[in-house]
Amino acid sequence: MGHWFMRDIVEPGKLPLLLALASFVATFLVTRTVTRLIRAGRGPFRDVSTGGVHIHHVVPGVVLTLIGGFGAIGAQGQVAAAVCAVVFGVGAGLVLDEFALILHLADVYWTEQGRQSVEAVVLTTALVALVLSGAAPLGVDELTPEERRDRLNVLLTVVVNLLFVVVALVKGKLRTAVIGTLVPLVAVVGAVRLARPDSPWARRFYRRRPRARSRARRRADRHDRRWAWLGRGFQELIAGTPDPVRPARPPDGADDAGGAVEAGGADGSGGPDGSGGARTGASPPGADGATGRGGPPPGTTAPGAPQDGASPGTGSGAPAGAPPSVPPTVPPGSAPRPSAAPEDPSPGTGAAPPGAAPPGAAPPGAAPGRPPTARPEAPPPGPPDESPPGPPAGPRP
Repeated sequence: MGHWFMRDIVEPGKLPLLLALASFVATFLVTRTVTRLIRAGRGPFRDVSTGGVHIHHVVPGVVLTLIGGFGAIGAQGQVAAAVCAVVFGVGAGLVLDEFALILHLADVYWTEQGRQSVEAVVLTTALVALVLSGAAPLGVDELTPEERRDRLNVLLTVVVNLLFVVVALVKGKLRTAVIGTLVPLVAVVGAVRLARPDSPWARRFYRRRPRARSRARRRADRHDRRWAWLGRGFQELIAGTPDPVRPARPPDGADDAGGAVEAGGADGSGGPDGSGGARTGASPPGADGATGRGGPPPGTTAPGAPQDGASPGTGSGAPAGAPPSVPPTVPPGSAPRPSAAPEDPSPGTGAAPPGAAPPGAAPPGAAPGRPPTARPEAPPPGPPDESPPGPPAGPRP
């Protein structure tokens, strides 16, 4: 073990990289543990706020990353380089723990989108571990010393492997593409297989190929059913269970169209659209009684309303259902005939003279909407009184 450490880590100068990776993983695990304790309300840890603003741990992470990175560039000696590597690893762990916040520009730490932070940390750890094991990016380590002298072969190898990585990335296979940068065979497998149904490759090249699109959907569903639970369980073990998705709350006033109406009946003619009704618990201005329409009280007749048995709008005493009277038409170009003068009513016919009030109409000055009050009739005259006249009557009290 000591021989391997000296030969593969210390002598090639990979000790700072190992320290950075170890501090990176340790910082991520400690941070997740502290945040889960804060979420559960246990322990002495609390959120950090200043002036009413919540300080996310990505802020000190960015500061430590800058200090460690610039310090490693100008470090002199192995001890200074090791210290700067540890500082850089701590800052990178704090930053990538909130990778989802940087990606979505929202606090999605305990949501489904927050799982992307765990994926970023896992992929970063895998890549750095592969570099420590001796792998070089894009297959450069597979070249012999003689091939490395030929710059054309090196450039061609890098370009071909990079092309496979890009194709796998466009097909929606992020993990395969990232790992394929260090293991070219993985990128080749991801590039030749079917794309994910929601990837840019599928939207561009499977648009007119329904069979390829259906095969890609079936393969993606089968893959997710087989492996999604494993990755989900690993993420919940490390990062905790995300919050359940709550149903969206309807906006205010969205249920007015489907609510009950107070006036106007169930057909919605007097509903909340303002066509004559009122909202729940409100009354329109001028509402009188239970009608809610500003009319006279029940049992009375509005001024100008038709009497019982008369058709509305005719103003006559014709019974309901009778055809309305149509005025005679005058041919164009001719003068209208003068209307005949009304005949004098003969006595005994019961017709009222012109200008007289119809029978049962309210006398002038009476309050509209109330039935006329019947006046008492005078008693019939009796036989003449033959008694001598008495003294003159005095003034009535």
